Amino acid sequence: MRWTFLTNLPIALGVAWIWTLVAFVAGRLRHRHATIDVFWGAGFLVIYLECFRIAHAGYARVGAHSSAPSLVNRLIVLGFVAAWGLRLTIYLARRQRGATEDPRYVMIMKGARAGHETLYALRMIYGLQGLVLWFVSMPLQWIAFHERVDGLFFPGLVVVAIGIVFEATGDEQLRRFIADPANRGTTMNRGLWRYTRHPNYFGDAVVWCGFYLVACSSGWGWLTILSPAAMIYLLTSLSGKPMLERSLTTTRAGYDDYIATTSSFFPRPPRSR
Repeated sequence: MRWTFLTNLPIALGVAWIWTLVAFVAGRLRHRHATIDVFWGAGFLVIYLECFRIAHAGYARVGAHSSAPSLVNRLIVLGFVAAWGLRLTIYLARRQRGATEDPRYVMIMKGARAGHETLYALRMIYGLQGLVLWFVSMPLQWIAFHERVDGLFFPGLVVVAIGIVFEATGDEQLRRFIADPANRGTTMNRGLWRYTRHPNYFGDAVVWCGFYLVACSSGWGWLTILSPAAMIYLLTSLSGKPMLERSLTTTRAGYDDYIATTSSFFPRPPRSR
């Protein structure tokens, strides 16, 4: 039987859960659940590599080796996934040096009963994030198992590149702002942060819209639409923007004014108060 996108789905889910289990072990060693954020970006690269390897082996077993252009296309996608995922992983690893627990995870762990914290964390943080990792990566899984692409392939990669640059620029601007002791306790409202309160989240959303366009370039890839939609929902309405802003409102001077004048997500010129 030829291995396909559908038959590989349970394997990819298992890989995602194994990866978040590794994150759990690392988090126990660091005494910080936020360590899983470091594993998030690299997790997509791990899943894509698993799908790529299985698909390539499947073609070889039935004597239908991938064509050279197809292999090149999928290797190009691999490069983009690595560029996005490893950059994010390295950035967050550096940012978390010496940091205390993220308030988002403190809030999540408040739901744990005494004596059941580990099982609760495995279910509500690591198991859930593994499931989300698997679901959001559907466009990448689809790409890995399909050879033919159309005109959307390279425009999709251009969108991915724009998202990576936007996200990386926002992260670097924030890193420099935080590194200056004079900015301690104040609100970042410069550079891209002048036009959106979350340039990193917006760039992330653009990246996944781009990967979705790449998936659309091959057959029925458009059916993976729920994956980028889920990512955008997480960033804007669930675990991203709302939980972060709830914390920043109490820890950053002037953040209420920043909210009143600056777009919450899509970049646009600041409003006058």
